[in-house]
Formats: sequence, C-alpha cells, structure tokens
Amino acid sequence: MSDKTPAIRHYLQFSDFTADDYAYVFARAALIKKKFKAYEKHQPLVDRTLAMIFEKASTRTRVSFEAGMYQLGGSVVHLTTGDSQLGRAEPIEDSAKVISRMVDLVMIRTYEQTKIEAFAAHSRVPVINGLTNEFHPCQILADIFTFIEQRGSIAGKTVAWVGDGNNMANTWLQASEILGFKVHVSTPSGYEVDQSIAGIRSAESYKVFKDPMEACRGADLVTTDVWTSMGYEAENEARRAAFAEWCVDEEMMRVAHPDALFMHCLPAHRGEEVQAEVIDGPQSVVWDEAENRLHAQKALMEFLLLGRQTN
Repeated sequence: MSDKTPAIRHYLQFSDFTADDYAYVFARAALIKKKFKAYEKHQPLVDRTLAMIFEKASTRTRVSFEAGMYQLGGSVVHLTTGDSQLGRAEPIEDSAKVISRMVDLVMIRTYEQTKIEAFAAHSRVPVINGLTNEFHPCQILADIFTFIEQRGSIAGKTVAWVGDGNNMANTWLQASEILGFKVHVSTPSGYEVDQSIAGIRSAESYKVFKDPMEACRGADLVTTDVWTSMGYEAENEARRAAFAEWCVDEEMMRVAHPDALFMHCLPAHRGEEVQAEVIDGPQSVVWDEAENRLHAQKALMEFLLLGRQTN
C-alpha cells in the first residue's frame, strides 16, 4: 500500500461513525436511491469485490448487499458457514489475513461481536458488521434513513423500542447518543438492555419503562423485533410467555404521536411481537425500510472504499 492510501475504516457498530459521517452517508444514500429509481447507472466500485461471510443466514442482508455491490459495478463472493467456519477450520486471524488479500471489502454476519472484531483487527480491507448477537448497525442505518426520508431529521424525536433488549436495542441506544434523539425502552423483566454492551456513556438519551404503553406515549417512531432472535431458539417457549404483553398493537400506536411511524426489521410474526393491523396498517413503513437496506448499504460501501464523493 502507498502512503496515500487512506486509513482503513471498519463499520462494526453504530458508534464507529460520527454524526457528521452519518449526515454524509444519509445524503449519499438519498442520491444513490434517486439514481436507482431513475435507472441511472452509478458504478463507482467497478473491479472491486465484496466477500460476504454468513454464519447466520439472512434473506434481506444477502439480497441487499449482493444486489447493491453488483449495482455499484463490483462483484461478490458468497461464503456460508460450511465454506468459512471462522475460528474452527482455521483461526479467525488467519482467515482475515487470507481473505482480505483477495477482496476489497468484507461483510460478516455472525454470532459473537468478538469474532468480527478479531477479523477486522487482521484485515487489510474494511469490514462491515452484517449482524452480531450484540449489534445490527446496518439495520439501524436503514431505519434512520427511512425516518429521515419520511419525516425529516430524527434529532429531538422519540423512538419507542418495545420488546427484547437485543442487538437492535443496543444499536438504537448508540444511535440516539450520536444523533441526538431519545429512545423509550420497554422490555420484559429479565430481558433488559445491558448498558455496558451498548457502550453508551450516559442514560440521558434513553428512558426505561416497565409498561410498553407508556414507552409508546408520544413517540414519533414505534419499533420492535421478533421475541426470539436467531441463536436463542431454545428459549422460545419461555420468551413467548414473558413477552405476551409486549405485542405492538393498535392501542400502542394510538397513544404515540398522531404522525408516528411503525418499523420492524423483519421477518415478522404477526400476532406475536406485532398485530397484523399495525404492520399492515397505514403507519407502517416496513417495506420502505426493507428496501432502504439496499440504498443505505450502497452508500456505506462506497464511503468505506472511496471516502466522500461529490458526484
């Protein structure tokens, strides 16, 4: 690498970027989406290759990254657990050193955050977190882009998180601290957000509610996730019992701001974490949200590889 090569930037959790970085990425995503809708080619990543490593399967993550990279003019190598076996068939450090010599960008969707951090520490190219047990930054990137698209700046707004104190909740808390909004968190007892995992410096950007209805009161965005995330299937029955009161229903949406949006990262289980009337109702933007994974991630990949662009 020459001295002019910019320092490698990874995207392993939401806190890896500044508010100024996000302002650029969101603006860039809007431009890239506009070009996409107009069938205008935008291919700044010709001859660049993205390696996608999946230890956790996903429809939206694979389609959005794969289609996105092809649309940017690049190519994709897709690896599954059987192909890669991070840390089992070969030490993570060795895999990182080899793979990063052959591609320009790596997206990993795995279990422990420590795995992706170990890979990034030994990678010669940017690494993106496609999801870990602890964080899901690409999803929140798309969610906030969707909110901005629909309602303008999220600064000063209130997001109600109803459900599990999981990787999504952790990432929302990080985002609130960076972008200046508030999160109302309501989880069943025993499933609270661990502030130390989220890594937030203070409790000023979020408030905890025992009653999910109160968390939703006056919120500008109500959002949730499945009760049992991938990797926790053994807890399914216990979780179904514990989460029974944490189903986002029409009553919760009625106490939210009249203009409130509903989001869900999908896949959704109607009748469990959300009523069909809500996810299929007029306040739901889940399909725009899902599509925006494509546009937000295209802006992210371009930013990590090329820095800030003006065209």
